[in-house]
Amino acid sequence: MDAEANPQERLATALSARLADVDGLIRERMASEHAPRIPAVSDHLIGAGGKRIRPMLTLAAAELCGYRGRHDAHLAAAVEFIHTATLLHDDVVDESRQRRGRPTANLLWDNKSSVLVGDYLFARSFQLMVETGTLRVLDILSSAAATIAEGEVLQLTAMSDLATGEETYLRIVRGKTAALFSAAAEAGGVIAGARDEVTRALFTYGDALGIAFQMVDDLLDWQGTEVIGKNAGDDFRERKMTLPIIRAVAAADDEERAFWTRTIAKGRQEDGDLEQAARLLERHGALASTRKAALGWAERAQAALKILPATELRDILHDLGDYVVMRIR
Repeated sequence: MDAEANPQERLATALSARLADVDGLIRERMASEHAPRIPAVSDHLIGAGGKRIRPMLTLAAAELCGYRGRHDAHLAAAVEFIHTATLLHDDVVDESRQRRGRPTANLLWDNKSSVLVGDYLFARSFQLMVETGTLRVLDILSSAAATIAEGEVLQLTAMSDLATGEETYLRIVRGKTAALFSAAAEAGGVIAGARDEVTRALFTYGDALGIAFQMVDDLLDWQGTEVIGKNAGDDFRERKMTLPIIRAVAAADDEERAFWTRTIAKGRQEDGDLEQAARLLERHGALASTRKAALGWAERAQAALKILPATELRDILHDLGDYVVMRIR
């Protein structure tokens, strides 16, 4: 294994044989004999360079728990379909124009196609779950799908509300991001027949890693296209109450609060407002404190792994926690 590779690349190398099976299932199940737009829209997003981190969590958890069957690939493909479906729907809701450095599917086709193809992928994910013959993993992943939708709705209702606090933010993040991380890891342990304390640890690892991942994404939004394939300040323009903004608003004086009220609560944004928002985040240390919070969640993820066998694969998952936070420049 390449010692210079980052943990995500090392994980992909360690799981390469199983990932090939997952990719085969994805290609097979996103096909449609009667609606060629389905594979076209699906492949636009699935083939756009996603890192497959969520399905890799399923495969890694299953292997760490001694699984030697084939259904881990079905679960991993189901996880990727759920993730892709939510992205298709999110881009419609957010009216996004760019994803992973490319035009979004709703821009290239239309909103109806994105929503319906997302629905198709959700349906395919449930078919894959059922094929494992394990009711508990169906419960885990279907519950995650419901939690993701709940998180997105909560974010929609909290958007532009300056009263949104960190507790609400954490509920949103647990819904829209961490739910699939935790379900992906837990399902891998369950399919392997792991003990309850092990599957709980895998859940905790995925939950904490997902929260750290989203907090880092909130920070990367201020760095733009080069890092995450989107424009700097998209969250600000979309008036999302992310953690850096929540913390800056909490520390604001009267003049600063008037700025946030105009730009976020009322949505009246002018030239230069993005730069002013960035200055306020720096003034109150909102970016630095969000980074510290992300580090704390990454450490929680790493601590949860201690119950698992001390193997190279566990070491990679441990290092993945550091790598998630190191994405911040």
